[in-house]
Order: sequence, then structure tokens, then C-alpha cells
Amino acid sequence: MLTAPAAFTRQTGEAHWHVLVRSRAIENGAFMISAAQGGLHEDGRETYGHSLIVDPWGRVLAEVDGDAPGIAIAELDLDQVAAARAKIPNLKNARDFSVARVSGGVSAERKAS
Repeated sequence: MLTAPAAFTRQTGEAHWHVLVRSRAIENGAFMISAAQGGLHEDGRETYGHSLIVDPWGRVLAEVDGDAPGIAIAELDLDQVAAARAKIPNLKNARDFSVARVSGGVSAERKAS
């Protein structure tokens, strides 16, 4: 499980909040629990809210709709993590590579895997 608390402005939150949280869940094959500050603040800022719980496949399991205080609750089936990661087996494509590092005018090769 990953967490990402945030205070997106209303404008950027409306445009990007859901897609960004869902993307993080998908690319990591993990549940995302994202608490989001919402409402009008003393300094004039307005934040979007919409706290989310998203599964590893990018499905929204729970959401606090709007910017009022609330609680999002979802049952997490941790077997979904392995299932989602098996559908996108990107780690099987890992390859060894070399990195050239220049230090004090001397080049050194370093093998990474």
C-alpha cells in the first residue's frame, strides 16, 4: 500500500487528481490511499478534496465526494497486488546495463543489474 496525502488546488484537482492517483496505483501495482485536503482556507486557497482509495488495477474503491470532511473505507484484498503485477510483468524485462562514470577526468565502467 502506498499513501499520498495532498492539497491540490481546485483547478488542478478537478483536472488531474483522479488520473494521477489511479496512475500511481497502476504503475506500482499497489493500493493507493490518498487523503486530500479540501475546502476554502484562511489564505484564500481552495483545495479540491476527494480523498481516494484505489486498487492496483486503477479502480476507485472509495472516495470522499467533494471537499467536506469525510471518511473513505474500503476492504483491501492483498491478493489483488500479485494479480495486477502478473498482468503487467515489466520486471521480467530487466536487463543488465553499464554506466560510465567520469570522476576527476578518469572514466570508470560500472556494471548494474
